[in-house]
Amino acid sequence: MPNSIKELQEGNINWVRNTLRMKPDFFERLSEGQHPKFLWIGCADSRVPATEITNALPGSIFVQRNIANMVVHTDSNLLSVVNYAVKVLKVKHIIVCGHYGCGGVKAAMSNEKLGFLDNWLMHIKDVYRTHEEELNNIKDDQKRFDRFVELNIIEQVGNLAKVSFVQEEWETGEFPYIHGWVYSLKDGLIHDLNVSMNSNDGLEKIFRFNPSNITA
Repeated sequence: MPNSIKELQEGNINWVRNTLRMKPDFFERLSEGQHPKFLWIGCADSRVPATEITNALPGSIFVQRNIANMVVHTDSNLLSVVNYAVKVLKVKHIIVCGHYGCGGVKAAMSNEKLGFLDNWLMHIKDVYRTHEEELNNIKDDQKRFDRFVELNIIEQVGNLAKVSFVQEEWETGEFPYIHGWVYSLKDGLIHDLNVSMNSNDGLEKIFRFNPSNITA
């Protein structure tokens, strides 16, 4: 694990050399443009890099990361990424991937003051409030934590489905599909939570946009 800026720079040089050894035209082709089929909305945790844990090459996955892989409808950064992904890149799949042991989710379970971060954690606390009965009935602390991680991912999948321009894409085809995945730091495996969506059929009526009222 690198401990200095110099080590990161040297690591870059070694990576380029090794990549060119295996694929001499890799960077030339990469510079011609990106055509990813996937958008990854993940946690900012340094232990969960999208391409590494899926064994994917650079250019394969368009990525947006934040604390606890949240989809907040007032987050212009995230919405800009999603809009570009579905409208310009025409990604086929959007993956919301959280991970067990998420520090943001853990912090949201407590009443500890963390300063500015508390404003972001409020969105995660809202997920707990929504599922409070189920979570409070789980007596084992670790199991409750793990379930909260899963429920947070599921809620963010639903939040993505509520975005107007995502629903607009569904009016003209089956894509993008939205998936909810959870990653285990203990064994490195990704688990599908089986909550995939490619229509607004599962949403409450108030969140379903009328096609005639949706603008690009």
